[in-house]
Amino acid sequence: MKLSKEARRWRNRIKREYDISDKPGLLLLQTAFEAFDEMRAAQEEMNGNPVYTDRFGQPQEHPAAKVARASRTQMLAALRALNLDITPE
Repeated sequence: MKLSKEARRWRNRIKREYDISDKPGLLLLQTAFEAFDEMRAAQEEMNGNPVYTDRFGQPQEHPAAKVARASRTQMLAALRALNLDITPE
């Protein structure tokens, strides 16, 4: 899967900063940022509103909200699997 410019920038930055060059590490990094792109696409689909009104006038969770949540979870799991030593600044 081809990554967006934003995802490629993040992937390349992490790859460089943590010197990730082994095949399993690169696969996890690619997986993380494919999930990142899926999350961004779902967020765009929602137009910033995770709730919509159905045909009966009832508020419902936007279907893309579930995709965004699942993609975020996948991204974070892949990044955790890389076991990076990340400390807040």
